[in-house]
Amino acid sequence: MFGRRALEKPREAEALRGRAEPIEIANRHFVRGTPLKAPFPAGFKQAMFGMGCFWGAERAFWKLDGVYTTAVGYAGGYTENATYEELCTGMTGHTEVVLVVFDETKISYERLLETFWTAHDPTQGMRQGADIGTQYRSAIYCFDDEQLDQAQQSRNRYQTLLTARRIPRITTEIASAPPFYYAEDYHQQYLAKNPGGYCGLGGCGVAYT
Repeated sequence: MFGRRALEKPREAEALRGRAEPIEIANRHFVRGTPLKAPFPAGFKQAMFGMGCFWGAERAFWKLDGVYTTAVGYAGGYTENATYEELCTGMTGHTEVVLVVFDETKISYERLLETFWTAHDPTQGMRQGADIGTQYRSAIYCFDDEQLDQAQQSRNRYQTLLTARRIPRITTEIASAPPFYYAEDYHQQYLAKNPGGYCGLGGCGVAYT
């Protein structure tokens, strides 16, 4: 999972062009058996998070009751339907993300945010632990104004808790949801398919309370 150690997102004019054709994946969650692609059940909501290596990040969400399905992919950059090899050049602008589809009657967006903040270190900029590069940056991509407001409020709340512990400032990117490009099939639910696989996720040790 170690890509180019680029610490600055490329300009759009510099980014790789990509392609019109999406990457083909099996449309079935390896753990839950649910589809990875829309259409999803009526009334279900979507959320998108970047937390460093998406293998461990996805696992953190598929374990939650009320989550219908999860998928990993690339977002926040410029390269259309990027491949993993392109991502690792540092020239797509994307970060590794998890798409979460959830039943709001069973789990709240706030609960997803709690998992986001506590399952990784949101203060590290263009890295997450030993994984260094723009593709490992922390991000919350929001699907409506309500999510955007909740994400910003949760950041302010968690920052207060971190500051009290003398932990550096949060660097998480919070923005409206950009296009999501599915990662290759072997990345989907990777840690369920490979139980001994790499996971570099680790939080700050500060509860979201």
